[in-house]
Amino acid sequence: MGLATPTSIMVGTGRAAELGVLFRKGDALQALGGVRVVALDKTGTITAGQPELTDLVLADTAQRGAVLAAIAAVEARSEHPVAQAILRAAQAENLALPMAQDFRAEPGFGVLANVAGQQVIVGADRLMAREGIDTGPLAQAEARLAAQGRTALFAAIDGRLVAVLGVSDPVKPASRAAVDALKAMGLQVAMITGDKAATARVIADETGIDHVIAGVLPSGKVAALAQLRAHGRLAFVGDGINDAPALAHADVGIAIGTGTDVAIESADVVLMSG
Repeated sequence: MGLATPTSIMVGTGRAAELGVLFRKGDALQALGGVRVVALDKTGTITAGQPELTDLVLADTAQRGAVLAAIAAVEARSEHPVAQAILRAAQAENLALPMAQDFRAEPGFGVLANVAGQQVIVGADRLMAREGIDTGPLAQAEARLAAQGRTALFAAIDGRLVAVLGVSDPVKPASRAAVDALKAMGLQVAMITGDKAATARVIADETGIDHVIAGVLPSGKVAALAQLRAHGRLAFVGDGINDAPALAHADVGIAIGTGTDVAIESADVVLMSG
């Protein structure tokens, strides 16, 4: 046993490395054998993490060019994939972006800044509710976007709702096959996302995922894992900075190699490709 155990671990981890699976901790190999639930982050894990702005629905008196330029000026200060999608859309329309000042990002809510003397707020409905901005005039548009699997964001200027934006992040071509393979092994597969339930359900239906925990703030992923752990030993798969606590908290943390360095450092196992 003294010879066989370390030899088998060395052979197993070596073969895994050839297949693009890096075990950063030897005991992760054994721990994976007992996993019963695999929880997947959505953006950048199930989806490609390369979103595009697909919709910009304006309030009655808003002008598209001015609104998109103001929103993009704020999002230019953010590194979030959704922010970059909005910025690319503004650049594609050759819009001149004003300077954004006093920028503030609030994970799970959205971003705020002053643009040309006006306060611009872009984010989820919970951010608008907190700021006392009525989203009713564009609520139907937001519901329609969510039903199409879009991530929907509201935008307000000086306390007045001006637009709802739809951002689409396509599912990775291999995601459905990966979920099917996990389920064929008898594992339960769950998705954790900050998106609204309607948006999350579209992605889950496309990939065959049965259990969805939606509307989760970045700080709430660990609590979401606690819910899932009731079903057995748990593995979590993620790629972003805000996935690091969940990767560390799971029985086995699995990072996507195309993700952030923080996620990779927090994981027990790294998938070297996307």
